[in-house]
Order: sequence, then structure tokens, then C-alpha cells
Amino acid sequence: MSDLVTPLGPAVRARLAREKNVWLCTVRPDGSAHVTPVWFVFERARWWIGTDTGSVKIANIEADPRVSLALEDGRSPVVAEGDATLHRTEFPADIVSAFAAKYAWDVTTPEQPNSGRVLLEIPVRRWLLTGTAQ
Repeated sequence: MSDLVTPLGPAVRARLAREKNVWLCTVRPDGSAHVTPVWFVFERARWWIGTDTGSVKIANIEADPRVSLALEDGRSPVVAEGDATLHRTEFPADIVSAFAAKYAWDVTTPEQPNSGRVLLEIPVRRWLLTGTAQ
């Protein structure tokens, strides 16, 4: 669905492969925004983000899966919307490998003691901006 909605140019694809952080915005129970920078990979026309089970973003997504994502550079904005799916077990091997290659990091290992890991899968529902400010 994502690339069929708005074809991504080579410059945007290169940034998705190269950039280290994306701002993830989730919806709090009171309707306000919760915005946090996270590591990501963009594979299979989807954003993938790893986090611990007790994070605020997981609680927010469990209540409302709608999210927005924005790369950090405001001069060439890349902004997307989608609905997050939570994977609590059996992370796809190619996605785990992509995190290892990009960050030298095991996305399956909890950051906090006595925690588990969750992998967010976010197919793009709509690209709001793809490299050109409006």
C-alpha cells in the first residue's frame, strides 16, 4: 500500500536507509501527542521499531494504533502516517538482521531488567511529505 500511494524517490529511499533516528508520535489516552526519537529500519515498505514492553509508546499503541513518523531534517521533510502492529514474539529474521547491520544492535534484547521486547511494524497508510517542504 505505501509505495503504491506515493512512489518514493531515490533520495528519500537513501535517507530511509541511512538516517539513524525517526520521531515517532503516538496518541495518549487523553488524546495528546507522545513524541519520541527512536531507532528504526525501513524494510518491506514498512517502518520497524524495537522497544521494551513497558514503554509509554506500547501502552499508547495498545489503546490506539495510529502513529505518525518524521525524519529529523526539517529542510527535506519525510513524514508518514500508519497503524502500528505489535510483535511480541517471533521477530522476522531479516528485520533483526537489518537492525544489526544498521546499528550493530540486537533488537531482540531488552534494555531494562525484567522486561521483554516488542517490535512495531508500521505499514505506511499515507506519506504526508516526501522530501519537499510545503
